[in-house]
Amino acid sequence: MRCVVTGVAGFIGSSLADKILQNGGEVIGIDCFIDYYPKEMKERNLEKARSFDNFTFHDSDLNSLDLAEVCAGVDYIFHQAAQAGVRASWGEQFSIYTDNNILASQRLLEACRSEQVKNSLKKLVYASSSSVYGNAQTLPTTEDLRPQPVSPYGVSKLAAEHLMGLYSQEFGVPTASLRYFTVYGPRHRPDMAFHRFLKAGLTDTSLTLFDDGEQSRDFTFIDDVLQANLDAAKYEGSELVFNIGGGSRVSMNQVIEIMESILGKSLKVERGPRQKGDVKHTGADTSRAKQGFGYSPKVSLEEGLKAEADWLEQVVLKSGS
Repeated sequence: MRCVVTGVAGFIGSSLADKILQNGGEVIGIDCFIDYYPKEMKERNLEKARSFDNFTFHDSDLNSLDLAEVCAGVDYIFHQAAQAGVRASWGEQFSIYTDNNILASQRLLEACRSEQVKNSLKKLVYASSSSVYGNAQTLPTTEDLRPQPVSPYGVSKLAAEHLMGLYSQEFGVPTASLRYFTVYGPRHRPDMAFHRFLKAGLTDTSLTLFDDGEQSRDFTFIDDVLQANLDAAKYEGSELVFNIGGGSRVSMNQVIEIMESILGKSLKVERGPRQKGDVKHTGADTSRAKQGFGYSPKVSLEEGLKAEADWLEQVVLKSGS
């Protein structure tokens, strides 16, 4: 399989590229190293991929690259690139989200309907987000529930998801949008709660828990997300949107208890107010993905947290980052 992975230096993109390369596929990676977190962390994410002869890297912005030329003759495109961050998406920063999440996705879709790309392309898999649901009225949440995002970030992800559907219906671009529910694991972004909490525990520093800790999430381990991408790429049905969750909903207070058990120590928790754009609960009904391409999460929260803690201790802390 010959693939393009956008956002290839990020948490999910680099992990996906490694999996494809290890399975004998070819990867054309694209990343412009948005400065949302340190570039050296993203460069470290790429180290394994760069060791493969069948990996090509473009240090480029999707809004300026000739995407039809880069994507010519590929079988699959995994569109992981995005400006991340719910809390940072308010105010003047929103233009960054419209450029990197909406406009970049539209340019990629335009490339996919070009003669150079459309004859070979089997699927464009888009990394959407559970943030499109906002404060969902029903849990677990099905894909049929009306999306009502409560952050500008969620709005941008939903807009790109709508574009995927439009280009599929009007131009026959084969798309699948995966609504990720709180992905975590090795290479986790440093701004994410699990990374911050575990690192604080390992270094005996304090952490800030926003809200009362009873907010809950459907946490999804990275390996399950990678498999979902590969399976969705080969899905031939008519559905365009799928929930990808971890299989259980856990409160942040429960998460801290599990972390304390893994680390064998109490965490130093400071409480802070709820942040704008943070939803109270998320929970995925993954029946559609299970029926469509056999999705079934395999990694428990305890196993996943242990894997992330080991990575933080052995890779991040040893490097001093």
